[in-house]
Amino acid sequence: MADRKSHRSMTREEQVRRSQSRYGGGASHAAHAAGARASKRSRTAGAHAASRSDGATAYADRRRKKSRGRALRVALVTVLVALVGVGAAAAAYIAHINSALSNNVSDDLRAQLSEPVQQSDPFYMLLLGVDKSEARAEDWGGDASNFRSDTIILARIDAPAQKVTLVSIPRDTMVDMGEYGERKINDAYSIGQGAYMVETVEKFAGVDISAYAEVDFEQLISIVDTIGGIEITLPRAVQDELADVDLPAGTQTINGAQALGLCRARHAYDDMGGGDFYRAANQRMVIGAIVKKVLQLDPVTMLSTVSQLAEGLTVYPFSVTDIVGLARQFQNFDVDNGFYSGQTPTTSTYTNNLWYEIPDEQAWTEMMERVDAGLPPYSDESQDFTAGVAGSIGISSGDGSSDGSGSGDEATFTGSVLVLNGTDVNGLAMSHATDLEEAGFSVLADNASTNDQTTTMVYYNGSAASKARGVAQTLGVDESNIAENPGDFSTDYDVVVILGSDQSE
Repeated sequence: MADRKSHRSMTREEQVRRSQSRYGGGASHAAHAAGARASKRSRTAGAHAASRSDGATAYADRRRKKSRGRALRVALVTVLVALVGVGAAAAAYIAHINSALSNNVSDDLRAQLSEPVQQSDPFYMLLLGVDKSEARAEDWGGDASNFRSDTIILARIDAPAQKVTLVSIPRDTMVDMGEYGERKINDAYSIGQGAYMVETVEKFAGVDISAYAEVDFEQLISIVDTIGGIEITLPRAVQDELADVDLPAGTQTINGAQALGLCRARHAYDDMGGGDFYRAANQRMVIGAIVKKVLQLDPVTMLSTVSQLAEGLTVYPFSVTDIVGLARQFQNFDVDNGFYSGQTPTTSTYTNNLWYEIPDEQAWTEMMERVDAGLPPYSDESQDFTAGVAGSIGISSGDGSSDGSGSGDEATFTGSVLVLNGTDVNGLAMSHATDLEEAGFSVLADNASTNDQTTTMVYYNGSAASKARGVAQTLGVDESNIAENPGDFSTDYDVVVILGSDQSE
């Protein structure tokens, strides 16, 4: 994974400073595996000795002695399956989908999952996107031990409360795998496939996992295209040649190929360091966008979508009957406020010629306590370092009572605002400045550096999120277009507005 960091322009000292500020202002970090917190792990060069093939063999032997119990890139489809109804499905379709969903579920995985899923209570699902594709299988062979989980998302589904929480776990997270040593968490898949991934994440997060999904990320294109594309909002443009994606900032509808590129793009954030983290945030946004779109579909299109999902998805223990039951409970699901989103707080370190993410033990424990209590992952919006840079969905911090912008504060109508005209319409900034002044703001109008902005964006500095909401409400801007200043605009004002052509009508 050294190539992941080699694209960074920062020095290593700068990288360390950035890593230490990701969560909690540079607190002391240590490798962590929840469920084994009382024991300290020793980091040695021999900790990574087990090969993929050796690990897989050893794990299979060990599982036979125990009695218990594919990228998002597209792990998103599992939550989708959990929320989408198939009321128009005929019996033949139901039988076909049920068979397809559980076709690749091993006995080890069935034994490992905590059973049964009680839809009346919150439960956890493990969502995996594996680095397996047809081309890679031709190069490496089709055996599962040759692959690792590229995307790992722990989802908490709470139907009675109408809440879905997504917590991304960085694939380079260092965990203690006992007899296999200290390794990256995505190695668990090559050792024991889905069963060992569930076991490892359960110990790491300190929760019981009752459901599992493994997805072929190449299915994402057909899924998104089937539902007619999805609407997403990007705080800044995403350009990544390796991921074959070039998307502008703002709200836009994207097709399947663009969605896949967005979920793959990490080099678009090389200037920020740690592109995997921003990519993970975009993946969670795509999950929410797909769910939101599918819940608006007519039954026939919805059925077609679920049928396609089943062909590229392994899921357990849900049958179509279970899916319908959950769908009925989520029929009024508010995606903008019902999704909670975050990721494991970590610090980057270079050890034994490999990059690792070392979890902040205390911050991780606090986060999972909040998640388990039905709260957003972060207690404060400043802890989400991807905010205002990568995409987002729903709520990431506070007590869960906010309107979807993250902090839970009411809109306020005071403070300083810089209004920049991003179009070729003369006088647009001055006109909107007058509206804002009448609402109570102190405003300066000027021109933006470009005149081809299509979507109006409202950026806030520091803790001025409530002022940004007041500005958005005054101008009639959707609150999904509010984001923290990514550093591209002036920090001398509480709020910076980039007017787009959507405000010139």
